[in-house]
Amino acid sequence: MSTLIEKIKPHAEMIAALFAGVLIATAWILSKNIGDTTVVVGMYLAAFIIGGAAKAKEGIEATLESKKLNVELLMILAAIGSAIIGYWTEGAVLIFIFAMSGALETYAMNKSHKEISALMNLQPEEANLLLADGTVKKVHVNELQVGDKLLIKPGERVPTDGRIIEGTTSIDEAAITGESIPVTKTMAAEVFAGTVNLSGAVTIEMTKPNSESLFAKIIELVQSAQSEKSPSQQFIERFEGRYVNTVLIVVAIMLFLPHFIFGWDWNTTFYRAMVLLVVASPCALVASIMPATLSAISNGARQGVLFKGGIHIENLSSLKAIAFDKTGTLTQGKPIVTDFIVADGYDAQDLLATIAGIESQSNHPLAVAITQYATAQNIKKFHKAQIEDIPGWGLKGVVNGVEYKVGKPDFIGKERVAAFQNGRANLLTAEGKTVIFMANNEGIVALAAMKDTVREQSKQAIKQLNEMGIHTIMLTGDNEKTAKVIAAEAGVEQYVAECLPETKVEHMKDLMKKYGFVAMVGDGINDAPALATATTGIAMGEGTDVALETADIVLMKNDLTKIAYAVKLSKKMQKIVKQNILFSISVIALLIISNFLQIVNLPLGVIGHEGSTILVILNGLRMLNSRP
Repeated sequence: MSTLIEKIKPHAEMIAALFAGVLIATAWILSKNIGDTTVVVGMYLAAFIIGGAAKAKEGIEATLESKKLNVELLMILAAIGSAIIGYWTEGAVLIFIFAMSGALETYAMNKSHKEISALMNLQPEEANLLLADGTVKKVHVNELQVGDKLLIKPGERVPTDGRIIEGTTSIDEAAITGESIPVTKTMAAEVFAGTVNLSGAVTIEMTKPNSESLFAKIIELVQSAQSEKSPSQQFIERFEGRYVNTVLIVVAIMLFLPHFIFGWDWNTTFYRAMVLLVVASPCALVASIMPATLSAISNGARQGVLFKGGIHIENLSSLKAIAFDKTGTLTQGKPIVTDFIVADGYDAQDLLATIAGIESQSNHPLAVAITQYATAQNIKKFHKAQIEDIPGWGLKGVVNGVEYKVGKPDFIGKERVAAFQNGRANLLTAEGKTVIFMANNEGIVALAAMKDTVREQSKQAIKQLNEMGIHTIMLTGDNEKTAKVIAAEAGVEQYVAECLPETKVEHMKDLMKKYGFVAMVGDGINDAPALATATTGIAMGEGTDVALETADIVLMKNDLTKIAYAVKLSKKMQKIVKQNILFSISVIALLIISNFLQIVNLPLGVIGHEGSTILVILNGLRMLNSRP
């Protein structure tokens, strides 16, 4: 029972609002048949209490805290005013609309905290502490202190920032830099909490407290960015206070002043004040935005674009620049073999079967790329090999009695590499490719060049955005040479290389100062702070949980061309919203003036008020089938 209550608790506001809606519908149907009997009035009262309790409490608490009136109180007073003059249905509907908006707001707030939990799950809770006598003890990471020596086995996550003091290995730093290719770490190299040790066992010395680790900073950056209010939100809050104060002051004046100035009797004075309270309620204004927004969200979802809220569509309509992560966003995220070059006198098919036979026994991403390439080249059977893994360097393999070395230049011999086909490897490296060599006792017999290739959709998406006048920038943890090549291939106007999560955030802030409205597109944990900092964060649908939770928009099919569609959709929605707001304000102004002149009575006021609401809703629903 307690488990069920815990599951329901986050959705309590939504359940209450929906239940209030059912009560209102039932009471309205009954009133048509039996009139406003005690049962019907009782159901309306129940709807008032159930639907309005949460917002009334929130409004009162906010008023007491800030010493300012708010829209929550105005809606409650408008509903009560409707009931006082006998219009129970109107009052209950006002409560229902506001209760639904409050429930959606609460839901959005709850969702915003999930990515922090997802980040925390990647931080190891335990570490292997090396004691003075050489034994290993499992301890909680909170017990660690700067200077402690820790053993990290293959396959384990690094528990804290530190420096390697013994051993050599390959580290998958995708969680920090976003780079898909693991990095070789030798003596004195820095390692970061949350990254994965792939091959050799290493001993590290802790260099920073957990509270100051790079991983902890990522969490802090996400939290900080989410707590900052957008300019639109600040404007809405300022407008809200002024609107409420104005309406309540005018209603208060209407309660007595016309009696003395115009000679109205007290019944007429009170009646006109209540009509004012009803016609001045912001139902039409609320309806001006929400149906159009929800319709745009539904439209986007059908096209594979998931918007997490209306504010993000609004921001997207003003987009001036967009920054992209490289790995897994602009590129495929996995290296593929682009060149396989053999020395003179050797058979390419035979050497490909040999290197594939050696690499097929490793799970390193580069090894996987080579075996996949061999399969694609119709190598039906790989040569059998006895291998020895040299962590951080490469592999040794014996095939048909011949010993081969497969790895990077330092492992093969830099002089051999420089001499191979007059420095062919240097040309490949200049193209942003990673080069792996295979050598026997006679020298280098083959090389395989690999790179993370740009998606075709990325090129098309960048072209669309550039044509729309939106500036495109690539932020990557990769080196300058690779970044330059990928940026040119993708067609982005600008790139920044060697970015850590912290520097991505700094560049994002600089871009926001320059352009105002800036989006960030990414898929990795390392992108989360920049996604949260950007005006609009856009995540790839197959990205990490943290990126998906942090982002404001998700491309469910990883189709970057949908960004241009989303921008056009948001601009169309903004156009409709402006139409609705202008129309609804004009109607409210007309009804208020007519009420002062006693031209409109309550039924006509209700028809004008609700009629304008229906019209702006219908206009907003046009976004459902819009094809910008």
